[in-house]
Amino acid sequence: MLPSMTRNTATYDGPDQGSQVRRATLVAASLGFSVIQLDVFVVNVGIKTIGAQLGGGTSALQWVVSAYTLMLAAFILTAGALADRLGARRMYCTGFVVFVAASLACGLAPAMGVLIAARAVQGVGAAILGACSLALLNHTFHDPAGRTRAVGLWAAGASVALALGPVLGGLLIAGFGWRSIFFINLPIGAAGFWLTRRYAQETPPADRQLDLTGLVAIVAALGGLAFALIQGGATGFISLPVITALAIAAMAAAIFVRNEATEREPMLPLALFRRWAFTGPALLGLMINVAFYGLVFLFSLLLQKEDGFSAPATGLAFLPLAGSVFAANLVSGRLSALIGSRVVILIGLAAMFAGCLSLLWAGAGTPFGELVLQQMVLASGIGLLVPQMTSLLMGSVDRSRSGVAAGTLNAMRQAGSVLGVAVFGALVSGGGHFTSGLHVALVLSIVLIVASALVMAAPDGAGALPRLRSVFDRWWRSVRSGP
Repeated sequence: MLPSMTRNTATYDGPDQGSQVRRATLVAASLGFSVIQLDVFVVNVGIKTIGAQLGGGTSALQWVVSAYTLMLAAFILTAGALADRLGARRMYCTGFVVFVAASLACGLAPAMGVLIAARAVQGVGAAILGACSLALLNHTFHDPAGRTRAVGLWAAGASVALALGPVLGGLLIAGFGWRSIFFINLPIGAAGFWLTRRYAQETPPADRQLDLTGLVAIVAALGGLAFALIQGGATGFISLPVITALAIAAMAAAIFVRNEATEREPMLPLALFRRWAFTGPALLGLMINVAFYGLVFLFSLLLQKEDGFSAPATGLAFLPLAGSVFAANLVSGRLSALIGSRVVILIGLAAMFAGCLSLLWAGAGTPFGELVLQQMVLASGIGLLVPQMTSLLMGSVDRSRSGVAAGTLNAMRQAGSVLGVAVFGALVSGGGHFTSGLHVALVLSIVLIVASALVMAAPDGAGALPRLRSVFDRWWRSVRSGP
């Protein structure tokens, strides 16, 4: 049952809202998004300790991490649609309740199976928080410049979680045991829940019917795709479970597209994708996350497996990279006010391009400090572009579609992250030399960055992308006309 909203349930009233409410809502939204990121990275540090105490082989330990990622990817678009229908504030509070309860179950888990099941429920809570945090910001900050600054601070909070996750995890495990990495979510979740109920204004519930077919189909499509990518990255893509999951994902996606094209009140109107201000940032989120998170995964392997770093030492080594993302997030909003969002995105892509190219040219004897600097350049690029990308997409839709817009962007980014880890991981695990696989990954990242620049340089489908727009228009007409 959704938590009861006994106070502050008036719908959003825009300009009459005080600055205190806006700041508190921003903090609440940042806490929700940050705890999602924190839980991804902090658990990785405790995997070996968990296995030693609860037992289970490598596959079980992989699913301690992957169950969370799978459910997050599968439910995030559905969570956004429900936020539009039922109210983002109500759903956001529900997300905190689910996440905190699942975290408590993780910390108390007596066996590996219970832990994996609780991690899956935790992923559902994370999906709700991820979609609704952006929806709350979009309803709270109407002004594009104010929204961009708020999104920059929201993203900066996640950067702090990215930086502190491995370090905090190592300290907690050393001092209090692996269960403490889940108990730390309880006070964070309680603070986010209180701030949301105390200050956040409820968003106007959309007066539309729930698209149940669309909800079920998109969960099956995203869940099947995420499972196939996770399992394929671990065991290889030519296997019966992976092929079956891909087939289910493809069939569910076809059902979803057909349903959304014919449904009177679809959860995700396909006409949104005719707006380049919506489609461009969504494609950018997919491609950039493939490159960035795939490379971060390889950098972690490089430090731990190739250079012999311990988990805490690896966390400390990533602090400069995370610090660069954080600093760039803060600068991004101010810079966009001077030169515009799309120019800031292109500058960010240029920084990512320069970072990847310099890492590709780096030889075996390159000093560690120089490699860290190159990674910081790469990280600063994504720190600049993410707030702008997010603000552009959220500003392209009516506020009644804020939840599904946030869910779409986060689903694309989550799919990119899982795909990047799976594909880039396969490049270095096929028996070849690690360095050669890393070089191929850097080349693929450069290609994705250039493709992203082409997308954002032609925001209206003109110039570099007329053929892509023409293909999309033909596909759209065929969907509308039916078989």
